Amino acid sequence: MLLCTITFRRGAGIILVLLLVLSAPRVAQATAFLADVDDLPLAPGLIEDAGSRMAFDKPGGRIVQALASGPVAPAAVRTFYTETLPELGWQLGPSGSWTRGSEMLSVSFESASGGVVVRFAIAPAGTR
Repeated sequence: MLLCTITFRRGAGIILVLLLVLSAPRVAQATAFLADVDDLPLAPGLIEDAGSRMAFDKPGGRIVQALASGPVAPAAVRTFYTETLPELGWQLGPSGSWTRGSEMLSVSFESASGGVVVRFAIAPAGTR
């Protein structure tokens, strides 16, 4: 009888720990965003190069340029943005750039040793 009680308590304790782990915020999976574009996520594994950032607003709209890189396969990063950008309201245009409202977004990918470099550029639509 005592063995059953101990086993039950251990099992209940394990279940309680699992429930706590599963309900905890997923900090490790938190999405990072470009510093100057709070709704443009970085693909998993990318880190923004703070020294490459350039952003300013002008009467016709904002201009943002950023660079991110990481040890990720270029195809995986391309797939991430192909799937994610439409969910954020961006529409792929015929030239390969994305548009949303009055803005145009260009995302280019370069293979780098051991990973990828991604260049982001946002400008008012029609200025390129």
